[in-house]
Amino acid sequence: MTTRTRYFVIVSLLVLGVGVTSGLVAYYAGGFPARAAGQRGGPEELNFVPRDAAVIAYANVQEIMTSELRQKLHQALPTEPNGQREFQNETGINLETDVDRIVGCVRPESSGSEPGGAGMVLARGRFDEVKIESLMREHGAHVEDYGGKRLIAHDATSGDIYVADRAHHIEHSVALSFVEPGLAAFGSTGMVKAAIDLHRSGNNPQSGLESVTGNDELMNLVRSMDTSSQNAWAVGRFDALRAHARLPENVMSQIPAITWFAVSGHVDGGLRGTIRAEARDDEAANNLRDVVRGFLALAKLSGGSRPELQAMMQSLELAGVGKTVSLSFNVPAEVFDLVGAAANARRGLKQ
Repeated sequence: MTTRTRYFVIVSLLVLGVGVTSGLVAYYAGGFPARAAGQRGGPEELNFVPRDAAVIAYANVQEIMTSELRQKLHQALPTEPNGQREFQNETGINLETDVDRIVGCVRPESSGSEPGGAGMVLARGRFDEVKIESLMREHGAHVEDYGGKRLIAHDATSGDIYVADRAHHIEHSVALSFVEPGLAAFGSTGMVKAAIDLHRSGNNPQSGLESVTGNDELMNLVRSMDTSSQNAWAVGRFDALRAHARLPENVMSQIPAITWFAVSGHVDGGLRGTIRAEARDDEAANNLRDVVRGFLALAKLSGGSRPELQAMMQSLELAGVGKTVSLSFNVPAEVFDLVGAAANARRGLKQ
């Protein structure tokens, strides 16, 4: 895998990881203290996300990194994650100490210059711009001017991906730019350029230049969550998430027809949150509830006699009416103590 391909993979993991589980984002990417959200809902960085984004996600890295849960995970799994270490080596950005919060987004597959879809991470924090640019130049990047901003870019790299046993040729170009002091945009070059355009010109729907804050469907999902009390969340179109997950066709065919999803979580001593999905119709929603009920029954049986696992299983609550299905969860700190004990036991066996 080339350096440029790894860049795109890291961005994809950062963006999609929030959607899959806010807990993993908390550990691997860190957390951010949220600034006051605007009247439209969500963090101010959404003003630099293109309107046609299909998935948007947020993580409060500093809050999560100082949480009791993160400290437990760090003690149990002291080795720095490969993606985090590689990202720092090749961009000069330490996700744990340099970043305060992130907003990630995914744009769906299109017929344009990014046929495999695109992703971007907006990171708010403290950055040594000169050092970062120098390090990225050493790794083969070049610098160009775009909209009055310095764009540190890698030329397109290509390859084949396989979906449903069919080969699809894709090309990706990635870039980093400091949109404003303390705000770095990293991801697909087209999306980074769009962020610069939005910063320069603001929302201008008449000219086709508009941020995701004008996308009522996505923003209604953001406003439907109590984001002020959550330090990680993600919302978006499920078809876009499923396409980027590259699931096998036999797996995709078993998933009920879901149109929208919303995931929110709060990391402190443990992890609590809610997963909400909107199905295509009432029938699809009932099918999804049946699938979730089967999972819950199996999970509660496998909890056995361990009280900490039983507490987590009992916290799972299925709800929702009509086309909406929701599942709330609360993973207590004791469960992560088990994770740490298991990790320490494995290390002891290897020594």
